[in-house]
Amino acid sequence: MSRAQGVRLVLASASPRRLALLEQIGIIPDAVVPTDIDETPKDGELPKPLAGRLATEKAAASVEDGFVLAADTVVGVGRRILPKAETIAEAEKCLRLMSGRAHQVHTGIAVRTPVGDIKSRTVSTRVQFKRLTDEELASYLDSEQWSAVAGGYAIQGLAGAFIRGLSGSYTGVVGLPLYETRSLLEGAGWRA
Repeated sequence: MSRAQGVRLVLASASPRRLALLEQIGIIPDAVVPTDIDETPKDGELPKPLAGRLATEKAAASVEDGFVLAADTVVGVGRRILPKAETIAEAEKCLRLMSGRAHQVHTGIAVRTPVGDIKSRTVSTRVQFKRLTDEELASYLDSEQWSAVAGGYAIQGLAGAFIRGLSGSYTGVVGLPLYETRSLLEGAGWRA
């Protein structure tokens, strides 16, 4: 994707998955400069609004010039926000909660234009997990693919075998809904 009038594109995310997804559709950011914000949910905040707010705040917090693309993914079971698993116990708790039931994956995307306007969108995907056996759960936890990912699983890895069904954006569950991201960039003035 070429730059609109030579203006650069900055990805405000440290996620290698997001960078790889962008490259998959020919979007190569000029720079990857993550922003650091407080990601703590506000009292009573629901999963979908949290994903949108965090993406918008990340785009706004960037000190980079040009177009800034930011995103955040939040997994929710009902009104409950699942964490980015940092420990095996946290991952196990998330996976047991999702076992045999549906959950939502919300990915907020935000684009800050060179003049400071922010356009955003949140994409939600319903994911249905199979009922996990103790052996499947133990094997997955041993893989450590749960580490530092929302809800304790990465759909593009071993956990893909747990998915009975999906309604929405597969790439949104990975971390960046490609159709909506490209549309948002183009709507903000970034041109292919």
